[in-house]
Amino acid sequence: MEKTIYWQKISETSGFSRMIDQTVIPEEFKTVDIKSSDDMYDAIKTMIVRGAPAIGIAGAHGVVLSAIENKEASDYKTFLSEIEKQAEYINSSRPTAVNLKWAIDNQLEIIRKNSDKTNEEIIELLVQNAIRLEDEDIRINKKIGEYGSSVVPKGATIMTHCNAGALATVGWGTALGVVRSAWEKDKTIKVFADETRPRQQGARLTTYELTRDGIDTTLITDGMGAYFMNKGMIDVVITGADRIALNGDSANKIGTYMVAIAAKYHNVPFYIAAPKSTIDPNIKSGKEIVIELRNKEEVTMINGKPVCTDKVNVINPGFDVTPASLITGIITEYGIFKPDEIYKLFE
Repeated sequence: MEKTIYWQKISETSGFSRMIDQTVIPEEFKTVDIKSSDDMYDAIKTMIVRGAPAIGIAGAHGVVLSAIENKEASDYKTFLSEIEKQAEYINSSRPTAVNLKWAIDNQLEIIRKNSDKTNEEIIELLVQNAIRLEDEDIRINKKIGEYGSSVVPKGATIMTHCNAGALATVGWGTALGVVRSAWEKDKTIKVFADETRPRQQGARLTTYELTRDGIDTTLITDGMGAYFMNKGMIDVVITGADRIALNGDSANKIGTYMVAIAAKYHNVPFYIAAPKSTIDPNIKSGKEIVIELRNKEEVTMINGKPVCTDKVNVINPGFDVTPASLITGIITEYGIFKPDEIYKLFE
């Protein structure tokens, strides 16, 4: 599979962001070109691009696009100010995933450190850094997969929730990166993928990725996990994360908390696979994580058709927080850590 998102360079100081449109998979596989910072906000908000690491790269591209839009600014102060405003707007598109802010701040830091350079020279540096972040994401995911494969028993059946694969990153994936790395060593490994209501990323995206790779994959509904754990049919659970607090509490797609509770009850190991950039050192616990509330139509409609009366109330949180006490380990590019030890990554 090609990169989920990448900068299409026209020249050293011009280009656009090209990304796989994840809203149309599996019916269609296509890419879209994002050529303005406003369009980048919309692409992130509407989940054309999704998954914390991929959103981070989208944020980095959004800063480049804003810089290009403001390249005629008469002075450095105006140039920086306008980009900062647009960066704040882009960051507001998805408040839970910390990678978005991390990548945007990474780009803004380049601008702030190069006040002596021309606007064109700064744009060139931003383009270079955006491409570097893309390549680094794949390298990081391969390391996560390498470390994570060590916790997968031979012949194991791995349960996943949502999509933390190549489509959620630039390539390879975090949770699915572990699956891929384990499967390269042992072709008898199987996957049970939760459908992941309400947007069905597990059904639409995870099964799409894994079956294309030839990995034995079974789709189950969100309420079936405990049933199969009770039958002894799940050996390990591995999910991604969108933000991890310094105490190990982890926010991920809604329903992850329920899977972790079931895994704990049935003595099934539960792992989070995520890069260091997903850990927020400024948040002490999951209680501080902002949970995105999404529109009710995601719940009340399927394929454009209503599945319930329009008089019913709907609350649609996009994420929940799994307490560190339910997590066996957090798999990063630096190794596997117990949840209460990830603070060591920042020492």
